[in-house]
Amino acid sequence: MSIICRELYGYFLARIGQVKRNMVKKLPLEFLFQLFALLIGFILIHGVYVTVIRPRADAFLVGEHAKMAADANYEQQQNFYVVLRDYEQEACLVLMFWALAILGYKGANSFRQRRQLDEDLLKLPGGLPIGPEDVRELVRRLDEIPAGRRDFILPRALRSAIQRFGATRNVQDAATALNSVCDLEGERMESELSTIRYIAWAIPSVGFIGTVRGIGAALAQAHQAVEGDITGVTQSLGVAFNSTFIALVISIVLMFIIHQLQLMQERLVLDTETYGDHHLIARLRIHP
Repeated sequence: MSIICRELYGYFLARIGQVKRNMVKKLPLEFLFQLFALLIGFILIHGVYVTVIRPRADAFLVGEHAKMAADANYEQQQNFYVVLRDYEQEACLVLMFWALAILGYKGANSFRQRRQLDEDLLKLPGGLPIGPEDVRELVRRLDEIPAGRRDFILPRALRSAIQRFGATRNVQDAATALNSVCDLEGERMESELSTIRYIAWAIPSVGFIGTVRGIGAALAQAHQAVEGDITGVTQSLGVAFNSTFIALVISIVLMFIIHQLQLMQERLVLDTETYGDHHLIARLRIHP
């Protein structure tokens, strides 16, 4: 009986492991990267806040309060750690790290695809015309590209144009197929930036949440200000203004990087069309 139980236990463990492996295979690599980037960003930023930013900000505020208590004319100084110490600023930095990780992933992918434009994928002598009888050989050469680079936009666009030319024997159809692949790839790249644009929109919103929280806390301590103690009110207003300031600065920097990535992707699509027109479409010939 124990042998049967052990066999059943081993069978269920094997099945569970197979299900997990299948789930990992079905999940896109980019989704897993984004998920782990968010997790790592939260751990790193929160660790810095717990060990560095908040302890130093609290120590600075304690020292400032002591100086203000000793001297009524003392003017409180500004400190960078105090500007960053609240939860809204921490959330903005986590989102910024997440967005930068996604931008870096997409930027590296675009850079690798752009390097492929410097290669001669068709491997044909210069000026040699391409006829329908060359279609099979050209497709075979594209299939020899390593698997990790075979799905880039350039090989896919060339393969689509070559196969369309072989099927229809029409140069215009081949050009249309090339442009269609490039247009679809451009639209796909544009749609994949939606997550980063959402993060860039969410960061100022988080900052405004800190503004509302700080103003609300300041209003709740208005009675202390009437009695002459404005320490709590000024500290709460500092939360409001600091969170908005950090959020807007991060948003400005992030939007600049997003536009640079979008420009890189648009240039990649346009240069791919130019490559296809020069190395393939212009050399297609129909023999009478």
